[in-house]
Amino acid sequence: MTMHYGQDMTIAESRRFSEDDLHLFNEGTHFRLFDKLGAHPIEVNGGIGTHFSVWAPNAESVSVVGDFNGWDASRHMLQPSGSSGIWAGVVPGVGKGTLYKYHIRSRHNGYRVDKTDPFSFFNEIPPKTASIVWDLNYDWQDGAWMAGRRKHNALEAPLSIYEVHLGSWRRVLAEGNRSLGYRELAVPLAEYVRDAGFTHVEFLPLMDHPFFGSWGYQTTGYFAPSGFYGTPQDLMFLIDVLHQHGIGVILDWVPSHFPTDEHGLGFFDGTHLYEHAHPHQGYHPDWNTFVFNYGRNEVRSFLISSALFWLEAYHADGLRVDAVASMLYLDYSRKEGEWIPNQYGGRENLDAIGFLRRLNEEIYQRHPDVQTFAEESTAWPMVSRPTYMGGLGFGMKWDMGWMHDTLEYMQLDPIYRKFHHSNLTFRLLYAFHENFVLPLSHDEVVYGKGSLLGKMPGDDWQKFANLRLLFGYMFAQPAKKLLFMGGEFGQWSEWAHDGELEWQLLKEAPHAGLRQWVADLNRAYGAEPALHERDLDPAGFEWIDCHDAEASVISLLRKGKSTDDLVVVVCNFTPVPRLNYRIGVPRGGRWREILNSDARIYGGSGWGNQGAVDAVPVPLHGRSHSLTLTLPALSALFLKSG
Repeated sequence: MTMHYGQDMTIAESRRFSEDDLHLFNEGTHFRLFDKLGAHPIEVNGGIGTHFSVWAPNAESVSVVGDFNGWDASRHMLQPSGSSGIWAGVVPGVGKGTLYKYHIRSRHNGYRVDKTDPFSFFNEIPPKTASIVWDLNYDWQDGAWMAGRRKHNALEAPLSIYEVHLGSWRRVLAEGNRSLGYRELAVPLAEYVRDAGFTHVEFLPLMDHPFFGSWGYQTTGYFAPSGFYGTPQDLMFLIDVLHQHGIGVILDWVPSHFPTDEHGLGFFDGTHLYEHAHPHQGYHPDWNTFVFNYGRNEVRSFLISSALFWLEAYHADGLRVDAVASMLYLDYSRKEGEWIPNQYGGRENLDAIGFLRRLNEEIYQRHPDVQTFAEESTAWPMVSRPTYMGGLGFGMKWDMGWMHDTLEYMQLDPIYRKFHHSNLTFRLLYAFHENFVLPLSHDEVVYGKGSLLGKMPGDDWQKFANLRLLFGYMFAQPAKKLLFMGGEFGQWSEWAHDGELEWQLLKEAPHAGLRQWVADLNRAYGAEPALHERDLDPAGFEWIDCHDAEASVISLLRKGKSTDDLVVVVCNFTPVPRLNYRIGVPRGGRWREILNSDARIYGGSGWGNQGAVDAVPVPLHGRSHSLTLTLPALSALFLKSG
């Protein structure tokens, strides 16, 4: 029997949608759609019920089907909300935990389909595809963190990010190699990250996705966390615990494309609703996915609402936006004749540019204490500059060029490094054009690329020394830092999403020493203002000598806002110790060796400078004093004035 809700539905609908809500949604400026659309449990005549609503402007009819009505599409019909394209209604007796979908009958070609709710808060675990009526009730305990997080996320703060794929950090091998859930991971992960000195965790996408092997980058649930690891409240608990341990949380978020699975957003109401209709604009050839239509008002509302949802409902401290380059360029990964120019004949995606600028404006207006990060691999200008200056408005941008140049250099046999010295120095020509994060990310340790340790040349001792040197050089550079899990202790194998990290390696001294080195780098990075305060300011960096290609040595000076805060870093990229190596420094007195990657505690040979060196008034490198140092083989030294 077909059910209509008459007065009850009308009253509930009017409470859910005001005329302003509908207008702002169609205008593309409603950014709290998660409060309105989707499934929301309510009270109906003293009992339970759920208000359902979905955008399907080209539908002839929409009904709610689920385990409560035997999946019968004729039982619970929704009604149109004016001319907004939204269908809504109340189903009495339906509450939290109920499985449901929307049955859509299109006005076009008799198309019928059952769709997962684009605004659902929780979905079944794939390969099942139903949505689940759920709430977002949770008693947060992170008030202290939230009140003070602005200083932890500031551009002047030390940001050292531990990138994590939640499903493969740890597993329970005795229980079918299953992943740990959100709650199981919370305390072990928080304690590990805190002990390793990282300031933030960045999770590969935790939004609902149908294929585990996509690592979350093919999202279907833009308001639902993955049920692989537990409920929405379980994820809230994980983030809450990280905050209580003083760890910020960054979530990967993917507004660049979405999968073509029938139950998802694609061809939603028998038309290309969320995606462009033309395949040269709406289909991504690299990933076999659909591309959002950023020029459509309601799609912008949908996506910006999703971004704000994770910041508000889940207390995320930042969003890393994936594949920004694919959004900016109409010809991205397309051959001649496979893309459509913009109205001016150019390759820039003007709608995507407008969307990204509005996205960042809305985020920073509402949450000035968070950050957005762009994974953008081209030379697009001013990605991390404010929109009022003509920028895209991101807080920071990944420095993909640094990652490529540095790993290319480090993989060389040291005998050849002198011919590629510019790989080390080139980034300082552009280092302050953006607010950069230096990533050693998951993308560099998959698909046959090998692990970070496996990339390093030489015998095992040299491999570890090279990796310690790489990390030391990374922390010496002016920028924020990011390291993918497993790199911190030198995993031998490249990352595999269907297994866990090689934790047993920490029982071996070289791996434990490497992890200790990363922890000590993180602590020095946080403790020394010279190493973080001016990460994004050219006033915080000077080369001492960047020209000694023959010895493959670089030396540099990092400066804090106070003239008292000075740190010198010297890196020797050859396996040959350099004795009596002189560099110029700006002041006399004692310079303490605060970090030495060749110390025995890290697995090194124990060479160094006996803890300190006194500067002598012999000018060098344009500076009034100089230091005479012992540079261990394949080493990074950090020396502090005073």
